[in-house]
Amino acid sequence: MKKTLIVEPAICMYIFAYSLYLPLGQQYVYRRIWEETVNSSFKDDDNVSHCELNQSDPIYLKEQEVQEKASLFAMKMDLSGAVLNILVAFVLVANGDCCGRKISLILPLVGNLVTSIFLGVMSYYSLSLSFLYALAFISGLFGGMATFLGGAFAFVVDLCENHKQKTVRIAVVDLIYGLASGLGGLSSGFILKGIGFTWTFLTISLIGMVNVFYVTCFLDDTVRVSEVQQQSLMEGLKRTFSGIHALFKPSSFRKRTWIILLLCTFMAYLFTVFGGMSLFTLYELNDPLCWNELYIGYGSAASTSMSLTSFLGVVVLSQRLKDIYLIFIGIFSYLGGIIMAAFANTTLLMLLVRMPSLLSFMPIPVLRSMLSKVALPSEQGALFACIACLEIVIGTISFAAFNSIYAATVAWFPGFSFLLSAGLCIIPLSTLSWLMCATGHQQAYVPLVREEDPAGEETNSS
Repeated sequence: MKKTLIVEPAICMYIFAYSLYLPLGQQYVYRRIWEETVNSSFKDDDNVSHCELNQSDPIYLKEQEVQEKASLFAMKMDLSGAVLNILVAFVLVANGDCCGRKISLILPLVGNLVTSIFLGVMSYYSLSLSFLYALAFISGLFGGMATFLGGAFAFVVDLCENHKQKTVRIAVVDLIYGLASGLGGLSSGFILKGIGFTWTFLTISLIGMVNVFYVTCFLDDTVRVSEVQQQSLMEGLKRTFSGIHALFKPSSFRKRTWIILLLCTFMAYLFTVFGGMSLFTLYELNDPLCWNELYIGYGSAASTSMSLTSFLGVVVLSQRLKDIYLIFIGIFSYLGGIIMAAFANTTLLMLLVRMPSLLSFMPIPVLRSMLSKVALPSEQGALFACIACLEIVIGTISFAAFNSIYAATVAWFPGFSFLLSAGLCIIPLSTLSWLMCATGHQQAYVPLVREEDPAGEETNSS
């Protein structure tokens, strides 16, 4: 059977299925907690508002309690599989340099397939929400989003011939991420309205089956494994850690400075963005917006414009500006949107929050590209393993921290968490400024690479 090196269809199907699952999972938990707390079925109609606006009414106090419980439940569930996710992402993506990239794509797909099937069964039989903790732990054994994207980015970088191509190809993957997640978010409300939770989860399972079949049978690997060598567990772990170690200790001071400062900027920005935007669904379900599933879908779909404009921003602005200036622009774009979200009290205003944030996704692909340009071709798997693990750690910590803060502040000011996210942007802005000072405004990736590679493995420049 003839195979292909086009990984983008697998990325598109994975992100679409994940973006269907994410708002559905949050709404499913919210509705179950609502029924347990309020002792009545969830009010579901075609109106925007489904919550009580009279703050003296006992139902209003129950709604605030549901908000707090749903937020804390989501935090605990995310923590349940976090450690396993980190270990799996670290081992699979780092070993991709010698064992191939496909394993880091297939396992997360199988994990998501198991998760969606179980959620369908759970929804049908109304099983206890406690099962979700075990499900999160089991799915962690297969890796998750970070494992899949870490392998996918390393796969794409393997196919790039020069630095400029890396920036564009990585931005294309982030564009696919945004478009697929926007489409999935928009579809989720209509699908849920039409067929309910059970059949929607089973629809996600069907997409997962198709994706597993595509990756297994049609996708070729960019890393050729001549023969499978027998090795002990300790030897495998040693090889895994040696790849990460090679990124830092044997490298020159300049290269270590670049990598450390770029990783610090990447972590700080992810923390603020993941933490702030993860609260949008809960915030939209709460007073005064009180959105139903259709409007939540519209809000998720509005993020599509942010991904598209961020991609166009990378393609157009990279012709005139250095990478580091693109990151500054993206951070300030995010600042404008998240501050606006803190005070959004109408449906129109919440939808318009995406307008000032049109370039807010730009820093993420640019930072990935900058890190990739500093590393050798043989270090790409180790590098993206680091990035994948950091995404899990930062995502888990930010999700837990912001959900806890939101639960504590929702009663007196729901937008406080968004203002906190805006304030924390000072950290990536500071590390980015430090990077500019430490490197003297230079962007000489090729000399950095050649310092470690006299044979000139990387000969193309941007």
